[in-house]
This record gives sequence, structure tokens and C-alpha cells, in this order.
Amino acid sequence: PEPGCGGYALRTFTSAAAAEAAGFAVTHETPCGTCSGLGDLAAYMERADMTSPVRQCAAQGAVLGEGRGVACLEGLGLSRACAETWFANSRHTRQRCGRVCLRAWVERWPNNGPDGSLNACLQCDEDASGPVFKAAAGRTRRNSGLLSAIHRPGAEVAHVTHAYWARCAPG
Repeated sequence: PEPGCGGYALRTFTSAAAAEAAGFAVTHETPCGTCSGLGDLAAYMERADMTSPVRQCAAQGAVLGEGRGVACLEGLGLSRACAETWFANSRHTRQRCGRVCLRAWVERWPNNGPDGSLNACLQCDEDASGPVFKAAAGRTRRNSGLLSAIHRPGAEVAHVTHAYWARCAPG
């Protein structure tokens, strides 16, 4: 695209410098995937806590069927492809981490322990489902530079500046 507000196109580059040299704005630090669109970024930016509403959508899908779960995720502002990726992630996590995650939900465990570690459910999700989710989704909150209700060490959160409006200013 031309510099400015000419449009939005998804493209994976070898580096941020290469993207910027080609006139692109970097919106996350990993290859593009099903959640790389600006609408998905907007959904991520709108909610500091995606964990709670996604958990509710996953529960709906588990009880009422995948279509209901995906529709719920789309209701959070996610694109269809991104919502399907989130739902597949939740299904896999339920299969691999269901027992510990049910306990965490019933007992209302905080996302992080006093030392900053993830609770056992989130750690299980991170280990069992995280790698495939990250590869399929492309965009995550962390690689988009967004903080969330799950506290992460600073080194795990990308340094991405979301100031696209500056590119759109006249003159």
C-alpha cells in the first residue's frame, strides 16, 4: 500500500524494518494468521480481559455446539476465522486441561500467583495449546504489544506502537 491511509493488507515480512521500508505498519511481531486483521486487533484492544469472555463462549460451545461457541466469539468482535481458531484452542485446552481448568473456574483462581506465575490452568493451556494457537492465529495480545488481565513479564510482550492515525494525518 501507499504510505498514509491507502488501505490495509496482510503481509508477512522478515523484519519490522523490511515492513516499514515497504510502506507497511507493523501490527504484530510474528507471521500473519487467522487473527491478523485490524478488526481482530480492535477486538483485542477493546478488552483488557479476553480470558473471561472467551471462557464463557467456550462453555457455550461445549454445551450448545461449536456453532454457538464460534458465534459468541464473533460477538466479541473477532473475525470468523479468528473465532474458529479461538474455539479450536478452547476445545483442545478442554481436552488436555479440563480437570484443572474446571477447578480453577469453580474456585475462582486468579490468573497469576503472587510470584507472577500463571495459574495451573493457564499454564496447561500455554503448554498444551499455546504453540498451535500462536502459529494459526498469527496475532496474539502479547505479540501485538497489548497488556492483558494475564500478567506477563515485560520481555514476553512485544514493543509495537499502534499509532496508525499518525500515518493518516493530512499533509
